[in-house]
Amino acid sequence: MTDAPAPKDAVRAAFDKAADAYDAVAAVQRSACDRLFALAATQPLQPGRIVDAGCGTGYALPGLRQRFPAAQLIALDFATSMLRRHPAGLAEPLCADMERLPLAEASVDLLWSSYALQWCHPRKAFPELARSLRPGGQLWIATLGPGTLSELRDAFSHVDQHEHVLRFQPPEVIDDAIEDAGLRIVETERDTLYAWAPDLRRLLRDIKTLGAHQTGAPRRQAPLGKAAWGRLSAAYEAYRTPAGLPASYDTYWLIAEKK
Repeated sequence: MTDAPAPKDAVRAAFDKAADAYDAVAAVQRSACDRLFALAATQPLQPGRIVDAGCGTGYALPGLRQRFPAAQLIALDFATSMLRRHPAGLAEPLCADMERLPLAEASVDLLWSSYALQWCHPRKAFPELARSLRPGGQLWIATLGPGTLSELRDAFSHVDQHEHVLRFQPPEVIDDAIEDAGLRIVETERDTLYAWAPDLRRLLRDIKTLGAHQTGAPRRQAPLGKAAWGRLSAAYEAYRTPAGLPASYDTYWLIAEKK
């Protein structure tokens, strides 16, 4: 397993390119946000300053604004095209990387991040998030685990030995990084969410739009030939259900608090 996320420049370029099409294929991403809101519903936190770190096209922003109408809300993403998708006036945009936050120490009450931290090194991102939090402040996080796109990884194993899907960090690695950054884990959940597509070409196109095709390892350079595509398609067809071909998203939700 590689312990490094995909190169940031490649990920940023992919999301900048995909911004206009992202929402049309982001059903799983919306479900992950909704589950994070549900997990945090009982938290008594009343933040004065909130940062949505890795906000993407801003799906979570209306929910954060509705729950905390008086809070200062900052929408942070490293892809400028994503920030341009936000409704004017909903939040203050900030183009930045979570591994190098342009935020003062102890200046944030709530850091929300859904499906963004998997693109970061945990040992770089969590110290930055912890540094920015005030004592008693919280992280509300959804991130991806190593079972993500397991069907695609298995299908490609019938074609070659290249790494086609990033192997995201397991929860225990995330937990260790959080605790070493001086945060206390309050609550966690783990579940698999699914996206569906009628055929393999559509599924691969949707995955590429969502950025999850990026890998941290050397990739196959030559396009798939007819025989290789046939093996890939046949292997993936073994996963077909009445709903179509699945793409699994191994999702880890957690709440952590600064001591």
